[in-house]
Amino acid sequence: MKNYNISLIKGDGIGVEIINEAVKVLDAVAKKCNFNLEYKEYLMGGVAIDKIGHPLPKETVDGVLKSHACLFGAIGGEKWDNLPRHLRPESGLLKFREELGVFANLRPAIVYDELTNASTLKPEIIKGCDIMVVRELIGGIYFGEPKQNDGQKAFNTMVYTKEEIQRIGKTAFELAMKRDKRLCSVDKSNVLEVSQLWRSTMIELSKEYPEVKLSHMYVDNAAMQLVRNPKQFDVIVTGNIFGDILSDTASMVVGSIGLLPSASTGNKTSVYEPIHGSAPDIAGLGIANPIATIESAAMMLKYSLNEEEASNIIQEAIKDVLKDGYRTKDLASFDAKEVLSTSQMGDIIVEYINK
Repeated sequence: MKNYNISLIKGDGIGVEIINEAVKVLDAVAKKCNFNLEYKEYLMGGVAIDKIGHPLPKETVDGVLKSHACLFGAIGGEKWDNLPRHLRPESGLLKFREELGVFANLRPAIVYDELTNASTLKPEIIKGCDIMVVRELIGGIYFGEPKQNDGQKAFNTMVYTKEEIQRIGKTAFELAMKRDKRLCSVDKSNVLEVSQLWRSTMIELSKEYPEVKLSHMYVDNAAMQLVRNPKQFDVIVTGNIFGDILSDTASMVVGSIGLLPSASTGNKTSVYEPIHGSAPDIAGLGIANPIATIESAAMMLKYSLNEEEASNIIQEAIKDVLKDGYRTKDLASFDAKEVLSTSQMGDIIVEYINK
């Protein structure tokens, strides 16, 4: 029997609740597919600040690097918003990504047939939509130097090297090769020098992938097109800040941010997490939607553990649960047969896995 070591970072807010449900589902599918998962929890975010005074303990980085994969909940909240920036949960998250070298953030946005009415867009616009956003994660304006805020003037620096663009580009082209062989590179090359390098590098790289149809789009137009005609996209590749914005836009195409998973990958341990935040306003109420986290766990099985059968079983169970009308509160008004709590949604997905 294969054994895998999984690091868990539950974090803050609803993070604990949603990770618990993902573990429940992982244990069920591991038993069904005859492999074993061993978990170890680590602190990060606000909970780490409260316990040790720092958002990212060294033990957490070291432990995650020794594991096969990391399942991550969510961090942050108003409680820690007034701390010095280097001590805030978000600073710990950026440092965590940098330490792990997870340069590629993969964010699928898939519209379930049963939830076409959950989106604010017309069903005929989104039905069958299946997009993969590939966001560069450890470069660009979030990491660029110099940066400063002296109270009178503030600035950040948007920087990309050709090597950084090439490695995220290769990830996107490889994904496109496994999908519909269409890749849209999003930039702002009409006004930004860094985007001009981005575009020329993508064009140069495309020669290595002649089967992939490469197109280009300015980010403002891409945001509009995601809402106007999302099915025109297959794989989108873009920089850190543009990807941050576009992937959240894609979440509303799907209908709920509670449905979107993500994978952050590089050359070390990969991290799998829902794209939503810690939602402290609903923490402990048992109403958070755990599906994005469970989907993230399925991505972990596929991409890090090569347990594709187990990943597919989870995906099919989620589809069947939604098809049969089970919903959490965020989706309660969309053809719900029964509205479930966070833990009940985990239970019903386990039940469908065991069928």
